[in-house]
Amino acid sequence: MRWRRCGEDAALLDCESLDEMRAAHATVLAARPAGVVDLVPGARSLLVVGGVAAVRALLEDADLAHPPAAEPREVTLDVRYDGEDLSLIAADAGISPDAVVSLHTEAVYTVAFTGFAPGFGYLTGLPAPLRQPRLETPRTRVPAGSVGLAGEFTGVYPRESPGGWRLLGHTSATLFDPHADPPALFAPGDRVRFRSVR
Repeated sequence: MRWRRCGEDAALLDCESLDEMRAAHATVLAARPAGVVDLVPGARSLLVVGGVAAVRALLEDADLAHPPAAEPREVTLDVRYDGEDLSLIAADAGISPDAVVSLHTEAVYTVAFTGFAPGFGYLTGLPAPLRQPRLETPRTRVPAGSVGLAGEFTGVYPRESPGGWRLLGHTSATLFDPHADPPALFAPGDRVRFRSVR
C-alpha cells in the first residue's frame, strides 16, 4: 500500500488489489476513526477525507488478511434477460443463453465500489465463464436499467448513458433517486442477487 496526499485534508491509499482495498475499507468502517469525513473506495484505491493520520495508524497495525466482517445488506433485482449481447456472451462462454442466465442468477455479488455514474455499482462475484471483455466499440446510448458485464464485474446502468459493457438484460429497479435517502440503491459491501423474470 502507498499513500498519496490529496489536498489539505485527504489522502489516496493505493492498494495492490481489489481485495486489499476492500479489507482496508472494511477495517476503517468498523473502527470509525475520529475526524474521518468520507471514504471513497475505488478498484484499487481508497480515498480518505479527514482523519488521515488516524487511518494510517489504524491500517499500519491492521491484519488486512482478516478484515472485520459486517452483516451486509442484501438487494435482489428482477431482470428480464433479453439483452442485445446475450447471444454473444453465450457464444464466447461456449454455453447456451439459458446457461448464461442460470450462471448470472445463481451467483451472489458484492458491491466493491461505485462510480462512473451516480448509483452505478461495480459488483464482484461474476462466474468465470461470464468474465468477458468490454465491446470493442462502445454504444453511444445504453438504456437505464441495462444489466451488463465487463471483465470481472457485472453492474446496472442507473440512467441512459454511453457504455461498452456487454448487455444481458434490463431491470425496472430505480438505482439512483436524488430525492431518496440514501439516493443510491447500492453501497459498497452490499450483497446483490439477480432474479430472472419474464
